[in-house]
Amino acid sequence: MANTVEQFKHITSVCRELFVKKLKDYGASWRIMRPTSITDQIFIKAKRIRSVEICGEALVDEDIRSGYIAIVNYGIIALIQLELGHSDKEDISAEKAIELYDKYLTETTTLMLAKNHDYGEAWRSMRISSYTDIILTKLNRTKQIEDNEGKTLVSEGVDANYMDMINYSIFALIKLEYGE
Repeated sequence: MANTVEQFKHITSVCRELFVKKLKDYGASWRIMRPTSITDQIFIKAKRIRSVEICGEALVDEDIRSGYIAIVNYGIIALIQLELGHSDKEDISAEKAIELYDKYLTETTTLMLAKNHDYGEAWRSMRISSYTDIILTKLNRTKQIEDNEGKTLVSEGVDANYMDMINYSIFALIKLEYGE
């Protein structure tokens, strides 16, 4: 598990670094996005990853690694938006955005550690394409919950689904970088 923690930290630092750079380029322009729009943005990224996995080639110069990084960052943005609600304008500083990013990254990491303990690192035996399919399943669940105005009878909420999407994306990134 120590190896997982170190690999997880490395990958999340790569994702965070890109988030910070994009924050400098664009500010917190994503604050105008409603969570449903972020869900759809993640859906686009996951569908593209699956398409490239199935076809074996990409016509746009973006590899699947970039797609998984985008899912991590959009997933954290979605968690922030669930907390703050959407805005009609960019209404938080870069410092506040990074503080919230770190908060949700910590919560997501804590969830990963608990599940990883209970499941005995089963993710290491999975195929990367299975992570993509699970993320797409989580997206379909999230869309259904959103369509039901956030109400569930027995299921986890939207936030838990976003955290799972983030963690599966990080697992994919670990396998892409470190191999099996």
